[in-house]
Order: sequence, then C-alpha cells, then structure tokens
Amino acid sequence: MPDPVPQWQIHQAEIPDAFVQAVKQQAPGIEGRYLPQLLWQRGIRDIDQLAGFLNAANYQPMSSVEFGQEMQWAVQRLVHAIEREEAIAIWGDFDADGVTSTAVLWDGLGQFFPQNQKLFYYIPNRFTESHGLSKTGIDQLKHVHVIVTCDTGSTNLDEIQYAQSLGIDVIVTDHHTLPESRPPVIAIVNPRSLEKDHPFASLSGVAVAYKLVEAMYEALPDVPEKPIENLLDLVAIGLIADLVELKGDCRYLAQKGIEQLQKQSTKAATRPGITRLLELCKRSGDRPTDISFGLGPRINAVSRIQGDAHFCVELLTSQNVQRCKELADETELANTRRKALQKDVLQQAKAKLAQLDLSTTGVIVLWDEQWSGGVLGLVAGQIAQEYGKPTILLTVDEEFARGSARSTNQIDLYQLVKDQAHLLHRFGGHPFAAGLSLAIDNLPLFAQAINQRLLQQSDPPTPTIQADLCVTVSELNLELYKELRLIEPCGMGNPIPKLLIQNCWFQAGRNTKIQDLYGRKVEYIRTPFMICDESAAQGFPGIWWGHYAYELPTGRCDAIVELENNTFRKRYEVRLVAVRSCEEIKPTQTQWLLDWRTQRTEEKAIELKTVPTSWNELKIWYRRALAEQCPLAIAYPPPTLLPAAEIWQTFVGIAKYLSRTGKTATRQQLYDRLMIGDIALKAGIQTLESLGFHVTYSDQGFSFSFKEQAASNLMLEPFFAAIREEQFYRQYFAQVPLTTIQAIVGH
Repeated sequence: MPDPVPQWQIHQAEIPDAFVQAVKQQAPGIEGRYLPQLLWQRGIRDIDQLAGFLNAANYQPMSSVEFGQEMQWAVQRLVHAIEREEAIAIWGDFDADGVTSTAVLWDGLGQFFPQNQKLFYYIPNRFTESHGLSKTGIDQLKHVHVIVTCDTGSTNLDEIQYAQSLGIDVIVTDHHTLPESRPPVIAIVNPRSLEKDHPFASLSGVAVAYKLVEAMYEALPDVPEKPIENLLDLVAIGLIADLVELKGDCRYLAQKGIEQLQKQSTKAATRPGITRLLELCKRSGDRPTDISFGLGPRINAVSRIQGDAHFCVELLTSQNVQRCKELADETELANTRRKALQKDVLQQAKAKLAQLDLSTTGVIVLWDEQWSGGVLGLVAGQIAQEYGKPTILLTVDEEFARGSARSTNQIDLYQLVKDQAHLLHRFGGHPFAAGLSLAIDNLPLFAQAINQRLLQQSDPPTPTIQADLCVTVSELNLELYKELRLIEPCGMGNPIPKLLIQNCWFQAGRNTKIQDLYGRKVEYIRTPFMICDESAAQGFPGIWWGHYAYELPTGRCDAIVELENNTFRKRYEVRLVAVRSCEEIKPTQTQWLLDWRTQRTEEKAIELKTVPTSWNELKIWYRRALAEQCPLAIAYPPPTLLPAAEIWQTFVGIAKYLSRTGKTATRQQLYDRLMIGDIALKAGIQTLESLGFHVTYSDQGFSFSFKEQAASNLMLEPFFAAIREEQFYRQYFAQVPLTTIQAIVGH
C-alpha cells in the first residue's frame, strides 16, 4: 500500500484588537505581526495570563503544598530519616526524564543526606528489568530504610508490598497513571491525583522530584548549602525530553531551567558533563531544541544501547571535569550507535508496513525477533507521525513480546492498551507513550482487538500537517524569529510553529551523510537548499533531514518549514517539514472555486457564507482552501442592507441591554444581528466609547457598561461612513462574476 498523503491545514482566526494590543504591551520591542495570531490559535487568550506566559519572571508558580497531605507525609518521613540517620535510596528510571529525576533527587536530597553514606540511587536495566520497581532491585537495597521513587512506581503494588516485608518504607514520586486504589506507601506524590486543569497537572517525573526537594528546602531552610535554582537545568532537560504538555508550572519550570542551562556553555558552568554534551552536539543550551534534538537523545541513547544508565547520573552531577569528559564521549558513541540501529529498524518496519492495508488499519502493530528493544519507542514515534496512526512496535524472545507504543492525533493510546489488559503481561505509560509486554501467543489477537477498539470509537485518523502562519521568504527574518521565540519552550500542546510558504521553488545543494565523533559514516542523509519565492531577491538557507536532493520538486511548490537559529553556523535557516508540487494540488482555478450563490452542488467544499468586504478577505479564504485541498464555495446570499441610522439604534439598544443585564455578546453575534463587518464594528465601538460606554472583550465576548451622555451627528459620522463603505463592497461581491474572482484571488 502507498504511504498515506497527509492533509494540509492552516489556522484561520480573527484576533480582537484588544488582544493584539495586550500582546504588544507584554512584548515590547517587537512588531507583533505574528505573535498574537500564534497565541490566539493555541488557546492563550486570557489577557491577564499573557505576562506570565511570555515571561517566566511574571509567572507566579504554585507551592509544593498543592500536593496536599501526600507531600506532607513524604517530607515528614524524610525528616524522620534525617533525625534517625537512616539510609535512603532513590529509585529512578533509565530514560531522560527518569535519569534527570534521579539526578535532581541525588543533588537535592544530597543537601540533607551524605551521598554514598546515607544516600544511594538505583536505576533498573532497560534490557533485564524494564521500567518500575522490581524485587531483584529491592533485594540489592536491603540496607536502606526508605526508597524514594522518581518517574516510576505508582502501579508497582506487589513490589511495594515486598519492600514493606523487608522493613523498607516507600515514597512514590511519579506522573504516570495511578492505580484504582491507593498503594500501601508512606506517600504518593503524583499530579494525576489533581484536577486536569491544575497548574501541576502536566508535570513530568523530574518536575515532581523537584517539588519534593522544594518542600524539603521549605521544611528545613537552614540546612541546604546550595540554592535550589541550581537544579532547574536538570528539570528543563527532563521536562522537554519527555512527552508532557508544557503548560502552567510545567512551562514555567522549563523556561527557568533553560535560563540555568545556558550557563553550562559559559564560564559560569557548574555541570561539566552537560557542558561537554553541549560541545558534542554543537549547541549552546539556550533553546528547547538543544534538549529535544541534542541532550535528550544522547541521555536516552545510553540505556537504549547499553541497557544500564547508571553513569548518566554521574555525568549530570559530577564535578570531575576529566571524568565527565570520558562519560560524555561514551554517551556520544552510544548515540551514534543508536542512530544507525534506529535507521535499520525503521527500514525493516516500513517493509512490513508495505504488506498491510493501511486503509483498514487504525493502530499499527508490528513485531520482529531481530529488533532492538532500545530503539522501538523512537521508531514507533517516527511511524506514528509519518502515517498519522498510533503505532506499537515489539521485539520477540522465546516467551514474551516487549515493546513501546506512541500516539498521534490526540488519541489516548494508553487507554487503548489498557482496554486489552487481559491479554497483557505488563503495561504502563500515559496517553501519548506507553510500554507493554505480552505472551507471544497473544500477539495476533492483541493486534486485532486494539484495532477494533479504535475503529469502534472513530474512523481511522487521517494524517494532517497543521500550518500556523502563511509567510513569504522575505518574512523569514530576525523579526519573525524573535516573535516565534517568545512562545518557547515548545513541546506537547505548544508545538514548534510551522510556516507555510506558497508558490516557492528550491535550489538544492548536494546531500551529505552525517559523521560521528570519530569520523565514521552514519547512514543519515541531509540535503541543504535555498528556498526562493517572488518576494525576495535571494533565497533563504535550509535543511531537509533524511532526504536526497532529487526528492525536492523541480517546479513551483508549497512548503511547510520551521525557522531555526543554527548557532554552529551562526545563521538563521529553515527545516523543511513537508513539500508538495503546485501542479499536483492546483490543476485549475475552476476546480478550487465553486459558485453556489444561485445553485448548490453535491461536492464537498469550504463554504463562504458571509459576503466579504474586501479582496484580501476573499484571498484568505482561498488560501485556506488550497492549504486544506478542498474547493472554496462562494455560498453567500444577496446582502440585506439596512439604513445606517437603524443599525446605530439597534447597536445602542444592544449595548444598553448588555450593560443592564451584565451579559456578553460574541463578535459573530454582533455581526449577524447588525449585518455589519469588522471595520464598521470597530467604528461603532469607538463611537459608543466616545459617548460614555465602556467596552471590554474577553473569551466570553464583548461586555458593555453605560453612562448617560448626549450624542451628536459628528460623533456618528465615522460609523456611518464605515457602514456605507462595507455595504458598497457587499453589493459588489454579491454580483461580481466568478471569472473575476478567479482572476484576482488566484493571482
């Protein structure tokens, strides 16, 4: 079966002027041409929250006491351990979130317990133990009195009881799914116990670990010798490397953490291991992508290749420069091996996909005896993104199939897996990523059952690529970069902005193969190019990862890109996300414009139901149709043109009614009731304000408060003029021939 063709979509949103002005006030020094649109489209619409979203210094983080009694119990037990000089063990995990969680507790609790005397850490082996607590590991910790988990442990009921039988208390800090009943632990600190809209709701394991340390600092403020802020670079690495939504306190911690991370590439560096890793990946630490494409994959690579990630904690926390250099170089070598292994598994998985009927497949489930379990999550993520379907990849041994699952299109994959719990041996995770194991004999039944479950819920998802802004090559500049930078850190729920460039062409360079630290070839391809359009005299540089030069279209095309700052080359460039030939999607303008003003057809189309008031408005709708590969139907009826004085009286009546009742009206409700457009509405609001009305706008709509004041014809004239202009254009567009529309909007 051929690869599915993703649908292209572009955001279209009308942004209130009050919101635009509020954004500009909070982001001085920028033009504000792009930022308001991005924020509005992503649901950041509360003006009162703008300051905290755009600048971490203006955000008021929540206290660790928000975790309630569970956090109090955890702190009380640790304070008792200090008083009794008991031994503590940190039980971590082997991925980037788990490793940084362990490092945060190692450094943080190390302010209260002497390291390697009363404080120890344990990380399970990816290949022999898998995620979570294990009886084998607990047996190695019989000398401790308390185990503090991080990024794991919530559902390990049997193992927790086993630890108790040995006289070991357990404190769980985690962010994964909670069991139906509370486990028998001293405390379980997990944001899943909070409301879904709580500022802590999306915290990852490292952030929960940090909050435990924060609570200890507050309980014993005179003990720590190092500021807690020193831990924030570790928090940022774990947060951004993990699949969690960067909102609320999660976003705040990532912002502050990146500020701390930047210091590791300067003379103020305090973590030589991170400094060396940044050197190896040619990054400065000032961008979230320095983590997601640089530090995170390298930390994850160690357990994926070696199984044992213990030394990663030493790499992140040691002050021995030479030792850190050795460990960082070993990490880089593991990452190189991971890349080659990942590419091999991806090719083999795609060969298996070619044998499937993807039109009837909701969840992709593949397995192979030769696949390395360490890279299955990465490959599953690549396939899920490319094919637009949740993906589960498993490796098979003599008894069990073990693997990883990754989701897409907001599908709760964890719940889908959980629904098949009767077929599974073990599973765990969250909606976007999960791990699982099951008996080999159950594999075919599991694949069939999980597909049926998804198809019962909905039709198979169609792959989509969502563009945020439509720009030209000439707009790929510092001003755009500065505005895009203000929405960082990007991640789940706040993806890197994607830019649509239409009617462009490429000048391709020679594709190259990537070399590792030791000069050996790794079969990863990248093609440099210059992207051009008619707005600029010169092209703009870019990279297409994983593709050859011959794959770029030779003629005019549309492209979706991400704008980046290449600190190594000291230049701005774009990363090509998707490209399609204009000839393929725009055979003729006639196919993309339909005239439904007099007669409808049965074709699927985007309907323009309101008479536009400018050619620019029509062009915006037309570009949306092209981006979504769906015809635009001119479907508005002849306009009803009321006298300007009658519209004014109606507007005043609405304003007085809303003022008296305290109710609100949306922008669309005012358009429909007054039969006016945006220009006239703005003029009318200005006139009302000059007459004593106070007008405010929020997510709920416009609200009015009124103070009696006499009107004058002079004050009404701008409003009447705006109405006359709009009505002229409405009459014009109601009658203009389709051929004229085709000639102008398609130009």
